[in-house]
Amino acid sequence: MLKLQTPVADQPCNVGISYSDKIMMLGSCFSDNIGRQLADFGFDVCINPFGTLYNPISILHTVQRMLEGRPFTEADCVQIGAGDSRWCSFCHHTSFAAPSAEEFLLKVNAALETAREAFLNADKVIITLGTSWCFKHIEKDFIVSNCLKHPAAEFVRVRLTSGEITSALRRIIDLCLETQGCRRKQFIFTVSPIRHFKDGAHGNQISKSALLLGIDDLLAGLPVDLSLDPFYPADYFPAYEIVMDELRDYRFYAEDMCHPSEQTVNYIRERFLEWALPASEHGRLQENIREFKQNSHNQSKPAR
Repeated sequence: MLKLQTPVADQPCNVGISYSDKIMMLGSCFSDNIGRQLADFGFDVCINPFGTLYNPISILHTVQRMLEGRPFTEADCVQIGAGDSRWCSFCHHTSFAAPSAEEFLLKVNAALETAREAFLNADKVIITLGTSWCFKHIEKDFIVSNCLKHPAAEFVRVRLTSGEITSALRRIIDLCLETQGCRRKQFIFTVSPIRHFKDGAHGNQISKSALLLGIDDLLAGLPVDLSLDPFYPADYFPAYEIVMDELRDYRFYAEDMCHPSEQTVNYIRERFLEWALPASEHGRLQENIREFKQNSHNQSKPAR
């Protein structure tokens, strides 16, 4: 039979997920898409409590803040630029923005308390990296999660090396091990298939390559605890490779030709759950999917 596809052979799953797990998802909007589907299908999942995050350093900063539980203060408040009078912070997505600094702080500190509890109790943390390109605020001397429409002159654009990415991800794992009261966690890393074409085709590939190398070096250096039959601290799911090789066609992208289509997101979710979920729980998954679809259908019916 003629082969029209190059299937990505998944490596055996060392870190899976279960309906009994508490799951935290951090990272790019690909995390948001997959996370919402997991929540719809009955998983206990907390998704991007600070909003969408794209680079490894911003994810590290978010994890540090959740573990410390250190409240945001007036010093963190920044007014959005380009005529937008709302307030936010360089650590948050603009979905958290509020008309005043006081309202913003009330909102984000309440979210921080909830996020901290969820992260401390999480069994599994799924991190999706989007890009190795970052914006560093010159005056404040730190890498921001969001530039908040401020002038480009306030920032310097940098690309993280694979070594810096490995260090950031390893620091996330180490911080969890060092924090008292933090449940022992396993991590699943992925690289988002969303193409960052503002960097150009070559820049996008260089960025993704650094992420892939950073994750690979991290996994190669993590010890496996054989005393726990065995305990793997982290694993990698090839979402990026599946889209690039199995779905190598523009029909699998949205109209912007950069984001995956809904069909592609569904396909990745199916592949992920086939890989990560124990066979004994697939029946429960299918029942939850049927129930969700039925509820969605009933809600979409016009009232009579």
